[in-house]
Amino acid sequence: MANLKDIKRNIISVKNTQKTTKAMKLVSTAKLKRAEEAAKKSKEYAVKLNEMLSEISSKINKFKVGGSTSRFFEENDSPKVVDIIFVTADKGLCGGFNIQTIKRVKSIMDEYEGTSTKVRLRAIGRKGIDFFRFQGIELLEKEIGVSSAPTYDKAKEVIDKTVEDFVNGESDKVILIHNGYLNMITQELKQIGLIPVETIKIDAKEEADNSMMEIEGDEDEKVLDSLVRKYFEYNMYYALIDSLAAEHSARMQAMDNATNNASEKVNELTIQYNKARQEAITTELIEIISGMESLK
Repeated sequence: MANLKDIKRNIISVKNTQKTTKAMKLVSTAKLKRAEEAAKKSKEYAVKLNEMLSEISSKINKFKVGGSTSRFFEENDSPKVVDIIFVTADKGLCGGFNIQTIKRVKSIMDEYEGTSTKVRLRAIGRKGIDFFRFQGIELLEKEIGVSSAPTYDKAKEVIDKTVEDFVNGESDKVILIHNGYLNMITQELKQIGLIPVETIKIDAKEEADNSMMEIEGDEDEKVLDSLVRKYFEYNMYYALIDSLAAEHSARMQAMDNATNNASEKVNELTIQYNKARQEAITTELIEIISGMESLK
């Protein structure tokens, strides 16, 4: 027969856990609303900026800046060094939110394994850092506290290091990966080839008409450089706030599932407790009746 005290102790423990998960769900819901609003405000600007740079890169085969070709728009099918910037959360308890990003990073690393291409990891978020550290994989950059409280200045600081490495020829390609916000219950893994700028498909005739466009002069070079760097900075910033909204969404869903599971567990334990209590009462009645019968 199950011990009534143990069952009752388990019921109390599960109920306390249920209170915690319910509170965490409410907190995540409140944070999600703020993060979702920030992500929506930034998304339109980010999309327009991406479309503009992507269209420029597809319309112009070569940007001639000071007589040279801009590496930011040159496709490289055989990169020697690939930098992967990936964003994870600083905290857990958000389901498979972090592991999806980590799996994609590992998948890209596996693609380049056995080739002459070197992959360097730039990690944002404690969970991703801890995972690769445990795996014994070296990280080029480690940023903690950025994904949980993103700012434009911090995003700029992070991406500027990567851009300078590319400009100096220390890397040939930069990939940005994060788990983004799709809706209240769904997250979408996002991967973009940040550098060189990815192209979009446009009309062939339109492409031919613009293939000889050139940018010349110091002022034009400054304008182009400023525009491209703004593109990199804002993509990094948007990835951070989009990831934060997705993180809160995933945590809210995980805590909701945990709360429901705790409720089911309480019901199971309550039924078990009532059965054990009924067995105890029945046993006591049998003992009393048996004692009375023995006195006759």
